[in-house]
Amino acid sequence: MQALNDSFLGALQGVVDARALRPVSARYLEEPRGRWQGQAGAVVAPADVGQVSAVLALCNAHGVGVVPYGGGTGLVGGQVMPDGPAPLILSLERMNAIRAVYPEENVLVAEAGAILQDIHTAAEAENRLFPLSIAAKGSARIGGNLATNAGGVNVLRYGNARDLCLGLEVVLADGRVINGLTRLRKDNTGYDLRNLMIGSEGTLGVITAAALKLFAQPADTGTALMAVGSPSDALALLAMARAHVGEGLSAFELMHRTGPEFLAEKLPDVRLPFADIPEWFVLIDLGLPRGLKATDALEALFAAAFEAGLVQDGVIAQSEAQRHAFWEVREQIPEANRRVGSISSHDISLPLGGVAEFIARGTEMLAAMGDMRVNCFGHLGDGNLHYNVFPAVGRDKGQYENLREAIQEKVHDLVHAMGGSVSAEHGIGRLKVGDLQRYGDPVKLAMMRQIKAVFDPNGILNPGAVLG
Repeated sequence: MQALNDSFLGALQGVVDARALRPVSARYLEEPRGRWQGQAGAVVAPADVGQVSAVLALCNAHGVGVVPYGGGTGLVGGQVMPDGPAPLILSLERMNAIRAVYPEENVLVAEAGAILQDIHTAAEAENRLFPLSIAAKGSARIGGNLATNAGGVNVLRYGNARDLCLGLEVVLADGRVINGLTRLRKDNTGYDLRNLMIGSEGTLGVITAAALKLFAQPADTGTALMAVGSPSDALALLAMARAHVGEGLSAFELMHRTGPEFLAEKLPDVRLPFADIPEWFVLIDLGLPRGLKATDALEALFAAAFEAGLVQDGVIAQSEAQRHAFWEVREQIPEANRRVGSISSHDISLPLGGVAEFIARGTEMLAAMGDMRVNCFGHLGDGNLHYNVFPAVGRDKGQYENLREAIQEKVHDLVHAMGGSVSAEHGIGRLKVGDLQRYGDPVKLAMMRQIKAVFDPNGILNPGAVLG
């Protein structure tokens, strides 16, 4: 990669409008967990796809690295480049329009810089649902969600970001534009470049717009918290819930008591649901069609689960405000984690049948390494756990710095040995480049490098991310 020079910067001013060039401020150089400090020779925020095309063509000609930037909420360092020649940061923040909504087709077309919450609002205005939901929905942008194939709490019912996208507009490294913004549900005209771009983390092209799938709003919704004796009991409850309500089960979140303990410590305004927090509990969310009552279904589920010995206590939301309060507990756990400060965080997935065994083996393994706390929570319905390790009470994460790499390696080795993935929904970014090399299939990795060479032969797109 080449450093930015006056000649390049002068040419850059000639291909964008006056508002496009932005000061290199701290918000473009930081990532939420504070693991890296990025760098930038310049920041540009194009107004439209034509300007993105011109910027990338210029960077490709000059050999200048480009880091695409959405909402900056990624947790694996894909949006910051700490090493090498300072790159150009390409922010999609100005391309934030909802271009169109087709309620009769259940389709919404949005630019890549549209904030996820704004997409939710636009869909709701047409009595529709866009189900992708993550804790950072108020600042995350849809281009980044697609670039990382984001998951979230509703994957159980609706799938990952990849499953919610019909078409993409993408600018390639040399400035060419893939005009794939189709609203078609069926289109078997050759290779699926859309799904190649989704999850590529800005290393193959820059997503500038997307056609997204919408869904009917459930006629009735319901949420409950139920205390379970163990992760095994939670899995049995999941199977029971599926038998009771089928596709009406939208989310099934597992939480350990460490999460509410962190909330009480760092975010005391978050109202906790139980007077005595159980060791394990689940959050269950239902969305049912007309004619069915979610609270009735949850009451029947609780009665059956209690009779089977799977649950010991529970509370069913009796209002939208209470439902929101239940979800607030789940959605604020990552922020409480951040304030406590983790030694090592792990976004992992396992076959459902192996989840309980992993938790037991992981707890035993870490206990043998030292005095630490584990906050295990996540999307049990799709086998995705956030398995995060924290200092003991009264200690600081800096006191464990000598153990951090060993903890991560041991956790990931165990995940891999049990047939799981060390990156469930956050992506590879820069944090997990070594993990991909360590655990990835050699043939797959070779093919990925060949694909990268085809789409970005000069290696300007997000240098150092995914493949290193």
